[in-house]
Amino acid sequence: MTSPRSTNSCTLVIPARRRSTRLPDKLLLRETGKSVLQHTYEAACQTRCPSVILIATDDNEIAAEARRFGAQVVMTSPDCASGTDRVAEAVRDSDRSSVVLNLQGDEPDIDPQAVDALIESLWANPLASMATLATPIHDRTLLEDPACVKVVFDFSGQALYFSRNPIPHARDWQDDLLEATPPLFYQHIGVYAYRRDLLLRIASLPPGRMEQLEKLEQLRVLENGEKIMITVVDEPSRGIDTPDDYAAFVSRRRAG
Repeated sequence: MTSPRSTNSCTLVIPARRRSTRLPDKLLLRETGKSVLQHTYEAACQTRCPSVILIATDDNEIAAEARRFGAQVVMTSPDCASGTDRVAEAVRDSDRSSVVLNLQGDEPDIDPQAVDALIESLWANPLASMATLATPIHDRTLLEDPACVKVVFDFSGQALYFSRNPIPHARDWQDDLLEATPPLFYQHIGVYAYRRDLLLRIASLPPGRMEQLEKLEQLRVLENGEKIMITVVDEPSRGIDTPDDYAAFVSRRRAG
């Protein structure tokens, strides 16, 4: 018999993939004396809302590193197409939390308070199936960068659309639009909280036309009629994707 799920229960899963094209083995880098994965796990452990924290991986060396610093590990299939699929597999058979949070293993600077606020926003909005983070954009170069995903949302914080293009689009541009109060432009931050039911069926939802056009998986959720809540934070977390990102992270840790 499966145990009942609390409406306010949460499991935080860190999907940890071994291979990275831009920074090989980045999760195992340890110039600070700790691996990137350990730093991310320790940040996750500072959150209040999750009752369980798991590291999900298909790699034996990643698993050994996680167990070395005391993390609970779930081995997943090497055939998982995305981090979302890996998170879903990690909780499918055993975990019964009502909400599952997906925190990438290369986010050692994530703010634990932002994670808790994200989870609480989903608990507070029972009609929403998913929640994620956003932060104001004050730089036009960033606004126009397709690698920076933008999001617009309504007065209640419900996402309306995500895009690689600048949204909303200013018909008559003025630089002071970037300093508007409240802000007009927001960058999406890829930390997600899911209702467990949505997480387990997201892979079976039909890909939407906008998802395929923009190459943004979260649009599948919107195009299938699900609601996504946005929690705004003051600053974006600084993930590690490149050698320069890691060098800057090491410098910050040594300076601190």
